[in-house]
Order: sequence, then C-alpha cells, then structure tokens
Amino acid sequence: MKLKSFLVALLVCHAVIVSAQEKHPFTFEDMMSLKRVGEPMPTPDGKWVLFAAEDVDLKENKKTSHLWIVPAAGSDARRLSQTPNDESRPRISSDGKRLIFISKATDPAQIWIADFDSTAGKLTGASRQLTTLSSGGDGGIWAPDDKNIVFTSSVYPDCPDDTCNQQRDEELRKSKVKAKIFTRLFYRHWKDFTEFKRSHLIVVSADGSAPARDLTPGDHDVPPFSLGGADMYDISPDGQEVAYTSNIDEVEATSTNNEIFLVPIGGGTAKKISTSPGSDSIPRYSPDGKSIAWRSQARGGYESDRFTLTVYDRASEKSQIATQDFDRSVGSFVWAPDSKTVYFSAEDHGEAPIYRLSLGQKQPAEVARLHADDLIFGPEGKFLYLTRNSIQSPNEIWRLDVAQQSEPTAVTHLNDQALSRIAMQPLEPFAFKGAENAEVQGFLVRPPNFDKQKKYPAKFLIHGGPEGAWGDDWSYRWDPELFAANGYVVVMINPHGSTGYGQKFTEGVVGDWGGKPFADLMKGLDYAEKTYPFIDKDREAALGASYGGYMINWILGHTTRFKCLVSHDGMFNTESAFGTTEELWFPEWEFRGPPWKSRELYRKWSPHLSAEKFKTPTLVVHGQLDYRLDVSEGFQLFTTLQRRGVPSEMLYFPDEGHWVLKPQNAQLWYKTVNAWVDRWTK
Repeated sequence: MKLKSFLVALLVCHAVIVSAQEKHPFTFEDMMSLKRVGEPMPTPDGKWVLFAAEDVDLKENKKTSHLWIVPAAGSDARRLSQTPNDESRPRISSDGKRLIFISKATDPAQIWIADFDSTAGKLTGASRQLTTLSSGGDGGIWAPDDKNIVFTSSVYPDCPDDTCNQQRDEELRKSKVKAKIFTRLFYRHWKDFTEFKRSHLIVVSADGSAPARDLTPGDHDVPPFSLGGADMYDISPDGQEVAYTSNIDEVEATSTNNEIFLVPIGGGTAKKISTSPGSDSIPRYSPDGKSIAWRSQARGGYESDRFTLTVYDRASEKSQIATQDFDRSVGSFVWAPDSKTVYFSAEDHGEAPIYRLSLGQKQPAEVARLHADDLIFGPEGKFLYLTRNSIQSPNEIWRLDVAQQSEPTAVTHLNDQALSRIAMQPLEPFAFKGAENAEVQGFLVRPPNFDKQKKYPAKFLIHGGPEGAWGDDWSYRWDPELFAANGYVVVMINPHGSTGYGQKFTEGVVGDWGGKPFADLMKGLDYAEKTYPFIDKDREAALGASYGGYMINWILGHTTRFKCLVSHDGMFNTESAFGTTEELWFPEWEFRGPPWKSRELYRKWSPHLSAEKFKTPTLVVHGQLDYRLDVSEGFQLFTTLQRRGVPSEMLYFPDEGHWVLKPQNAQLWYKTVNAWVDRWTK
C-alpha cells in the first residue's frame, strides 16, 4: 500500500509539473479568443440565466454577440440561438414565456421577440422582428405587466413620425454636400459629429396591436450619452409610468446636470422629480412601487463627484440621500424584494465589493469583497446574480446566496478552459507614503515563469481619468497581464485623483494635475524599486493613456529616469485642448474655469511649456476620431519631439477614437507599443 501511495503521489506531482510546463505566456491572440460575457438575466422561475457573449474574429476584424443560456445553479452554458446574426441584450417577460433581444439581422438593428420554453430552456418557433423604425431600436425593456416594451431610438426631434425621419435620412444620404451648420456646442461628442438627431424613448405594444409612440418628444437626449452601464430608465411595477434620465440644460457642453423625470407610459407631460444640481441618473422603482432610487451627485459640472444613493418616496414626493455617510461612490445597485434593502457595488482599494444597505441605516454592510457589476436579483430574492472579473479573468456570471451569506459561486465558465492554458501572475498590492504623507496604494504583476534571482525590466502604467483607478479587474485595452507576458514587471500606482479611496483623495488632482499625482507616481516607483529587488531600475518604461497620456507628457519635461515613454491620447497643450474638446465641463472643473479666467493654472500644468527639457524617446499614439482629446494634441507632441531631435514615432489611427477597439487595430497597438518598449529596455 505504501508503494502504491508513493506511485500515486509521484504521478500527481508529474501531472502538476507537466501542467505547469504546458502553460504559456499570455498572447494577444489568447485575449481575442476569450468570450466577452454580458450581464445576467435570470428567468422568473429561477431555473435559468440568460446572457449575451461577444466573440472576436481577428481574421475578419469584427465582433459578434450571441445569446446564451445556463442553469441558474451553474453548469455548462450553451447557445440559445443558432443564427449567425449579431444578437444581444436578452430580456425575459415577467411570465417567462417571451424574450426580446437586439438583432443586427437588419440595418439599423431592431428589437426582435421570440417565444421561450423554460422547461426545456430553449426558444420555440421562429423569432419575429418587433420594431421596424427607420431609426432602429435598442435598449428594450419589458413593462412588468408584459403589455408594452420601451426602447430607445435616435430620431430627428422636429419630425412628427418615422416617415419624416426616413425622408431626412435619405436626403442626407443622397446629398452631394456634406457640410454642416452648427448653431451651438456639443456639435460632436466622443467619436461622432452630430447628425442633429436625439435619442428618445419609444413605447410599443408587445403584441404589435398598437404603433410605436414617442414618450419623450423634444430637443433633448433620453437617455443622455453614456459609455455603457445600466439603463437610465425604468418602468413602474404596475406598468403605468416610466422614469427616465435627461439633461435639459441649455448649454449641454458645460453641464453634467442630468435629471430624473416621470411620464405616463401612454404619453403625456413629463414631471421632473430630482433637485440636485449635479447628475441624477439610473432610476429604479422599488418592487412594491412606493419608491424610486437613483444615483446622484451633489455638484454640477463635476463628473467625478461622489455618487450617492437617493431614494424618492412617490406618495410624499420627497427624497433623501441614503448613503450620505458612506464615503464611496455607488456603482451598480438593485432593490431587494422586500423594498427596504438595496444592494450595490462601490469601488474600494482596487476592488468593487458588494454592500447591503437597509434604508434608515447610516452605513452599509460589506457582503462580498470582489470586483462586481451588473447586480440583479433572481425570483424570491434568494440569489443575487452579478458579473465578476479579476486581473486574471474577464467577466463571468456569478451568484451570491444572500440568505446564507456564503461566498459567491460561479455560474458560467466560458473562459475557464482557455485560461487554464495561460501562465498568469496574481495582482500584488502594496502601500507607501505619497504626497503630503498620504497613504497611496500601488500594484505589481510579475512576469510568467518568474525567477526571483533575475532582474527584470519594468513597465510603469499610468491610468486615465484622472479620476480612475487600477485594481483587480480585467481590461482588454490596457491589460497588465499582457504587458507582463514578454518578461516585464508591471507596476501601477493609484495617485491622488484615483477613485476608491474617499472623495477627498479623488479631488486631490483638481487644479493640481502635475503636482501631487506626479509626486505619488515617482514615490511609488521609488518604493517598488527598493521593495522588489528584481526590478531593474535602469530599464524602466512609462506608459499612459488619456490623463495617463497627459502624465507621460508631463514626465517628458520633469524627469529622465525612464528609458522610453508611450503617450496615448494625452493632453499636450492645456489651452488648445480646451478649444477642441467637447465636454467642456471637464477642463472647466479640473482647471477651475475656462482659460480666459484661469489662464495661469492652465499654463502652470501644460506639458508643452517644458519642451526644452524633452529628451526621453517617446511613442505617440492618437486616433483621428478622438473628440475627447483631439488628435491635434498628438500631432503637436510629435512635431515638438521631432523638432527637438528626440527619438520618436507616431502610431496614428484614422478610424479610432479615444479607445482602440477594432480587433486588428488593437493587435497593431499592442505590437507597436511592446516593440517600442523592447527597443529601449531590452
């Protein structure tokens, strides 16, 4: 028996060694092979969870979303629909018998409907196109009584019907003149110029018995522009009222003042119920219909103000802040079935834990420490479903037994097999004393097959925002594991301005862009060099995008400690950036006014004024369609580097905005960035 036990142990040991040897460093192709899992949608009977997952075809340079289904307790997921069409955003009716989703089988995309058999967990019969508007349909949600569906569509605000919209589109398409006449700001945003359309909420009967009706006519977007996340509208439990978000300020370019409005689902005059001068968004009715909760900011013009949870009593028409004493920003949130408790996520020290707040309590209780989003309750409120990711794994669907208060368990495993073959290292947190003796957090990722006896070059990543943060979460655009994969230590610091450390710390960057944050970054790198002797401080590169790109530009004129730099979509000239950006509330808050009122501050923190000190080899990256930080900022930087004789290259994307999203463009981005760093540090 002893010999047999020894042989078994030997075989197990051999299997572990072979398994470790079979793992390979993370590659871009590995990353593109992973499925991108969307938010969970549990069925009313609690048997299934529906979701969408996006596949990337690198060869074809496209992304395609498909509908999936998985047993609610967790098991192998399978495709719900076998069509080759791009299908996303499944939403189940309250009786569990019908499913709506967005399909790109037509152009523009429309809302489709299908019958659903929960016993077998499959669609029955052929899917049917529900909406036929020339402007398309998106963001569909069911009314709780299953009679109506509310969705979004971009329309000409002065058009009375879809025939008018269609005619206007056709006229523009046929016109030989492509010129536009602007009469106000916000003529372009993010990566698109205005087509003089507005997003509106449209209601259509689920059985097709009544034509589509515009619930929010007028020259305002409903909902306002967003980069994803939760819907900014909801339907009351009785199906009779819609709560939605809109910004009706006259000068949208300087306003963050989103408001909450109510309108009968049959149409009528909207009623504003929010009062904060800051952003109010994402209204959610309580299950009993007595209250509406939403995320609220106290100050107008400040997009990074703390998000609190406001609760509005529909009977008294009074609201109160439920998280006044909680110094973190509320993220994804959901009512519990008792209508007395709210569960939400909030950034905290590199995570986004789940918290539980009983209304009337001053402080929420932490329920689970992880990086959570997309919270939704299943039937009866026993299980809370969510998406979870980490630095070593993209989104999967998990669930939390709130009654047992046990650890969350995985429901989907779409990427487990692929990830099991990849060598990754965990995220290692550390802390140090930064500017003004404040405690600052940093993170480190070691390269695969790490050998503590070796010295490794370092990639120093600087996050954007500036009100953003590194943490234990996944990124396809700036992935620390991919940066470490070819033999680098990756170091990341959350300097003043970062989120998840309290509002005072977040506001530490305002009016001080190159001050405390720069000191934090340099002190953090000093700390890492002293604490981790395997970092070769003579072979370090710094990389950043957006505010991170700004900080790279600032570093150019204030230190020569790095062998090379990568500046992606960075602000180079603060005054010219003001004149070419679209969201003017951002520079006017960060630099305490427009340039003609705060010129000294703009010039104090403008990297271009230190050009005579530029020496470090720099790769400049910018997209033509970046209207957040205009491509002229990148051109100015590259021109300056070239005229100063600094080794430099520019990677220019004519078809990308602030983010590089197209698969083959992303492949070129990683290849070019890594090759540049290798050139100067290896």
